[in-house]
Amino acid sequence: MATSKPAQTSGTPFVNEVRLNARQWTAVLTILVAVTLLTPPLWKKAEQFETGADYRIPYSLSKDYWLYERRLQQVAATNIIVLGDSVVWGEYVRLNGTLSHFLNEQAGQPGKFMNAGVNGLFPLALEGLVRYYGTPLNHRKVILHCNVLWMTSPKADLSTTKEERFNHVDLVPQFAPRIPCYKADLNQRLGAIVERHFIFSQWATHLQSTYFGQKSLVSWTLEEDGNDPPLHPNVYKNPFEQITLNVPSEPADDPERGSSSPRHKPWSTTGEGSTRFEWVELNRSLQWAAFQRLVKLLQLRGNDVLILLGPFNEHIMAEENHPAFRRTRDGIRAWLMKNQVTCLVPEPLPSQLYADASHPLTEGYQLLANRIHTDALFQRWMNGR
Repeated sequence: MATSKPAQTSGTPFVNEVRLNARQWTAVLTILVAVTLLTPPLWKKAEQFETGADYRIPYSLSKDYWLYERRLQQVAATNIIVLGDSVVWGEYVRLNGTLSHFLNEQAGQPGKFMNAGVNGLFPLALEGLVRYYGTPLNHRKVILHCNVLWMTSPKADLSTTKEERFNHVDLVPQFAPRIPCYKADLNQRLGAIVERHFIFSQWATHLQSTYFGQKSLVSWTLEEDGNDPPLHPNVYKNPFEQITLNVPSEPADDPERGSSSPRHKPWSTTGEGSTRFEWVELNRSLQWAAFQRLVKLLQLRGNDVLILLGPFNEHIMAEENHPAFRRTRDGIRAWLMKNQVTCLVPEPLPSQLYADASHPLTEGYQLLANRIHTDALFQRWMNGR
């Protein structure tokens, strides 16, 4: 039986490809570089970013470090920056219940003290935030809060060898000094380092945080609605409609914060201390070492720094914990004095004005601001003496 042969084609075979010459490649690279360099600054001009006297970075945008730096760029030369973790940010209170709000009230100058706290921070992350995103702070007066909570256990100190999940992993040192409980792979560590130095990548993260619920475009598109079987409500949505060019502000009525919130209550109705901390010695603490590096970094950048040490909730501690706490507090104060850093150590607040081990309630912040503002050392620092 005869077999048929495939038909022969004549001429040059069709190849679906485009080959660029050197001139065309130069044009492509020029366009890419222009887009990469110009998009972030042009975006700042197009996107609405409304702030006020008591503004703080919203909880949902805590990891938007590009936005944080943009906020710092709004600081006037006469502003005093209040820098720290959720104690400065105000975990249990609203915008008008934070430390910076009541300092402004005491000074009679709305907006004088700027809330530069970020929820979920700790010294190892705060050091990275200031180092890579805090250059607008240079040569300014800074109140830096020192929270000894981060030395109350090896877990809080991040010095435990057991793997732990924690906030702001992209800000901590990725290789040195080594963090024993941080087990990220090489790809994640290198990605964090690249983003710190690549503004376009920071801007892309800003888009994800602000408009796509901190998700990549693919993850947002495939997000499930929680039903069984699950549906994917975003599959047919136009992602460009999510980009409103308006940075969302904090909810006006946040059920998680403020005097009407069920969380806004004293830590104990009895005021009896029962918590036992495993204090980490200062010479072995990763968090304290990071705080020391941060203080020196601010000094090198020309900042006039005042350290606010406390107020830690001493009422919550079991009696046998007090000697270790005082040793930690006194060691911190001694190092600051040795390095000629102004340090303010206010007395503990009344027990009922704490929500937990370190966060005051609204009335606690008000009392703390009053004590700070009337302190002679603070007044001398404020007036440059």
